[in-house]
Amino acid sequence: MSLRLDATDRRILRELMADGALTNVALAQRVGLSAPPCLRRVRALEDAGVIQGYTALVDEAALGFELTAFAMVGLHSQAEGDLRAFENRVLGWPMVREAYMLSGESDYVLKCVAPDLRSFQDFILKELTAAPNVASVKTNLAIRRAKRVPGVPLTGPDEDA
Repeated sequence: MSLRLDATDRRILRELMADGALTNVALAQRVGLSAPPCLRRVRALEDAGVIQGYTALVDEAALGFELTAFAMVGLHSQAEGDLRAFENRVLGWPMVREAYMLSGESDYVLKCVAPDLRSFQDFILKELTAAPNVASVKTNLAIRRAKRVPGVPLTGPDEDA
């Protein structure tokens, strides 16, 4: 069930998705509110679980992570306990930045970052393919990022996308 947001809530969320470091005063100015009601709305969105946290987007390459790759993982068993065991193992791999269970040919896709190809290969050979229940791994190296937009597209009946 989705939460009903009014136009002001959507403006607040759009601004915070674009710049999560905005001060409450700056946010309030951008969305046309005074600071106290803006802060109340932000807190309500946090309490409702709509805003789950704040983070900084970083340039991976500037921090020495030159390689981004995607690993498509097939498992031998898709029993719930086996899926949970694999997901718990994924939580312990720092190189894996995102993981999604899929429908279709693969069971999971893992977004990985690594300093170089050798480090990624070591991870694939020593960790991922050696993990219990892993049947297959197919990898794709990213050539370049074409788009990165955090959050979701928020529009309402009174606004354009």
